[in-house]
Amino acid sequence: MFVGHALLAFAVAALVADWRGWEPRRALFVGSVAGAFAAIPDIDVAYALVGLLEWQLGDGALGASAAFWDASRGVHRSVTHSLVVAAVAAPAFGLLAVRGSSRRPRLARSVGIAVLAALVAIALVWDGPVGALVTGLFAVSGWVVARAIAHRSTLSPAAVAVAALWGLWSHPWGDLVTGSPPDWFFPFGSPVLESRVVLHADPTLHLLGAFAIELATIWFALAVVCRLTDRSILAAVDRRAGVGAAYGVAALAVTPPTLAVSYHFVFSILAVGIICGAIRETPTATAASVSRRDRPELETLLEVGVTALAAVTVALAAFGAVYLVAIAP
Repeated sequence: MFVGHALLAFAVAALVADWRGWEPRRALFVGSVAGAFAAIPDIDVAYALVGLLEWQLGDGALGASAAFWDASRGVHRSVTHSLVVAAVAAPAFGLLAVRGSSRRPRLARSVGIAVLAALVAIALVWDGPVGALVTGLFAVSGWVVARAIAHRSTLSPAAVAVAALWGLWSHPWGDLVTGSPPDWFFPFGSPVLESRVVLHADPTLHLLGAFAIELATIWFALAVVCRLTDRSILAAVDRRAGVGAAYGVAALAVTPPTLAVSYHFVFSILAVGIICGAIRETPTATAASVSRRDRPELETLLEVGVTALAAVTVALAAFGAVYLVAIAP
C-alpha cells in the first residue's frame, strides 16, 4: 500500500485544487506535495532494517523478508501514523516552507523546528528511544520536503501546511485492510478501529480485495492526471493488456496467496504488467520518426504505464475468477 497512500492524497488534493479554480499545473503540483507528505509516515519501516542484521544467509529470501517485518511490528504504524501527531506536525512543516532570510522568516522556521523537536521528545517519553528515532526520521523527512517546496515553487506556507495535513491524515486509512490498525491518537489511547477490516473470511480473497483497492487507487490517480492534462485514459490502453488474462492459470499452479505469504503473487502479477506495458512493436523508420514528432515522451510513458496497469487489472480479475471457480471452498 506504500504507493497507494501517496497517490490517494495526490489525486484528492489535485481534484480539490482544480475545483477551487487553480491552474492545472499548479493543481497537479499541490497534489504532488500532498502525495509526498502522505508517503512520509512509512519512514518508520526504516527501523526494520535492524531485523536484517539478524537474518542468516541460509534462511533465504523469505527469511530476510520475515526478519524485516518482524522487526517493524513494534514501531510501524505507531507514532508517525497518529492523527494527533499529524495535526501538530503539518503546521510545523508549513512554517519550514516560509521563504526569506530576514528575522521573521528565520523565526518562523525556528518555531517549526522547535515544534518538531518537541514531538521527538514526546515520543521519547511515551515510546522510548525507538519511537524517538522514527519520529526524528519523520521530522527530518518533512523538513526536507518543506524546504524543497520553498526553494522550487511559490506555493504559500499555508498551502503547504494544508497539503501536509491532508497527506498525513489520509495515510493511516489505507492500512486498515493490510495489517494492524495504526495508533490513531498517539500519545493518547486509540479506542476506535482496533482491529483489521476483513474484506472476506477467505484469506486469499481478502488479499485479492486489498490488492484491488490498491489498483483502484492507482487508476483514480491516473484518471485525475488525464483529466487535468486533457488526455484520454482509455485511449492510452493498448490491446496487449489483454495478455494479462493468461495469468488466471497461476491460480492453479501456486500456493494460494494471503497477507502472510503474498510475495510470489505480488511479484509475478506485477511482472505480467511490466512485460505487457514495456514490450511494444518495433516501429519502422518512418513510423519511428512520426512517433517522435507526434507522440511526446510523456504520451509514450503514459501508454506504457496505463497498459501495464490494465494488464495487472485483467490478470487480477482472471486469477480471482479461476480461484473462485476451482479452488475457493
